[in-house]
Amino acid sequence: MLEWAGKRTVCVSCRRMKEDGAEGREKMRVCDLAEKGIFSVVNLAGEASQEITTPYCCDFLSVAMSRAPAGCAWVTVTANVNTLAVATLTEAACVILAEGAQLDENAVEKAKEQEITVFATDLPVFEAALAVKEFLK
Repeated sequence: MLEWAGKRTVCVSCRRMKEDGAEGREKMRVCDLAEKGIFSVVNLAGEASQEITTPYCCDFLSVAMSRAPAGCAWVTVTANVNTLAVATLTEAACVILAEGAQLDENAVEKAKEQEITVFATDLPVFEAALAVKEFLK
């Protein structure tokens, strides 16, 4: 469950886990990445407490569909509804649109419908993935 506080989005379940001192809290979750503020939030889904396992970079949807690991933070410049479909199929924790790529309004609505977390950044693909990797340490 998410709670909106002004422009900041807070994952209530992650905050509760922090307060309770639950085991496994050292793992980075989608809501933790949102709180870092390095990426713009396009859509923060209801599963924002999902763990991010690794960054994954790929712009070819057919390759990403067969190789993106579940739980990854998928960094790509391919910004369309097909990207969202692949994110769902691969069970990516989130999609990070790099290099200024943006979803159109229909795709943003689809991300909301399908509860897919999408971030955006002007950073190059490699630098965005590296930022995620640094937070995973």
